[in-house]
Amino acid sequence: MPPVDRVLDLGKRLPDHSSIVPSIRLARYAGGMPFDPRSIPVDPVASAALARHGLEYRLLDPDDHAGMLAWIEAENRGFHHGRPRDVDRDYDLSVASERRVHGVYDPTAAQPETPVATVDAWPTGLSVPGGRSVDAWAVSAVTVSPTHRRRGIARALMEGELANARAAGAAVAMLTATEATIYGRFGFAPAAKAATITVDRRRTHWVGPDAPGRVHFVAASDLREAAPAIARRAVARTPGEIDRWPGILDRALGLVDPDGDGARSIRAVRYDDEHGQAQGFAAYRITREPNQPGFLEFDFLVAATDDAERALWRFLIEQDFVTGVRARLRSVDEPLPWLLEDPRAVSVTDVDDHLWVRILDPIEALRARRYGTSGTLVLDVSDVLGHARGRFRLTVDDRGRAEVEPVEGTDAAGPGLRLGIQELGAIYLGGVRPSLLARAARITETAPRTLVLADRMFASERTPHLSIWF
Repeated sequence: MPPVDRVLDLGKRLPDHSSIVPSIRLARYAGGMPFDPRSIPVDPVASAALARHGLEYRLLDPDDHAGMLAWIEAENRGFHHGRPRDVDRDYDLSVASERRVHGVYDPTAAQPETPVATVDAWPTGLSVPGGRSVDAWAVSAVTVSPTHRRRGIARALMEGELANARAAGAAVAMLTATEATIYGRFGFAPAAKAATITVDRRRTHWVGPDAPGRVHFVAASDLREAAPAIARRAVARTPGEIDRWPGILDRALGLVDPDGDGARSIRAVRYDDEHGQAQGFAAYRITREPNQPGFLEFDFLVAATDDAERALWRFLIEQDFVTGVRARLRSVDEPLPWLLEDPRAVSVTDVDDHLWVRILDPIEALRARRYGTSGTLVLDVSDVLGHARGRFRLTVDDRGRAEVEPVEGTDAAGPGLRLGIQELGAIYLGGVRPSLLARAARITETAPRTLVLADRMFASERTPHLSIWF
């Protein structure tokens, strides 16, 4: 079994109004589930809220094969996907069986066995500034059937997941959002962006350094063994990345359905450094009409070092018989334009908020990351849902390490910020400056030049970025 990264006692520092049973210990393992998330009791508040509308809130058992398949059908329908093939259904079952899966059911519906709303979640690590990570609760697969709008279902699901996150001892909850207007009411805020990078192959001339290692073509099945370790190192480099689960690597490398048309078009390459150690990989495909130049597309480039990142980018953009390269879910701060003679060969489009973060335990969350400079701030945090409300003194030493403590009354004196839980989530990874939110009247400084200090403290050496959907 891989080494334990952290062990977090669920009974530690939960708010006084918590009714959660603090009996589970969350031990996050690299590449594996830390504990069975289904062992958390079903949230009674969410259950009661849905029951008032004649709906049933259920935690699914992964051994209930028929129930899980109906849930998968509902989730695909909710995202307007086609009905899954058998191979995709089997893959979805394997992923969902490692998560906490909820469905909302209407006993009076024409198909009462199919949920009218879905959500799943699991405990995982979120990378934060300083090459560290924080225990987080990832929320996914949130759908509500259009036949059941305006019944409080989404609210019950999201508030239930926040309760589950606290039960798991997570310091933050997080999600990737298809719509930007839904999750703010629950305290989530955009904390890391992603963009589409398009490169005009005809204008590319590499002026960056040569990498000391080399790029190899490899079989996807052979790469699968080395991929998790490379991905773990790559994730640790960038705030906003989350631990990868095995299924996402199988999907990216085309191993879920190796004989399918999509998988057969995937090519995999690996970068080995000058010592022969694997430090990065990419999976890409080239789409083209017969006898016409193609277009190279990828959304999975994983680099544990800067050399690996540069070498893989160079390999991908210097392909012959290709007119352009399109990369999705890339950082808004890519180094690529600075590696080309003509930086205008690179265009950045579809810039979106991507990772949304919700702080649940400010003390644990703020302690987890490293800071840009030393200093002391008192953070007066408001939270309508009550999970993270309070005043907290953040003290950072010369090495960027933080101590955080709750303060009250006269102990809360000193320079600080008044902000809401959304604003705290937005600045947490360093992707949004506190002073920018102050210009939008969303953060208030309590003493002159506090914002100058706050900008420097919350700055991140690397722009936050999340390169996957979850």
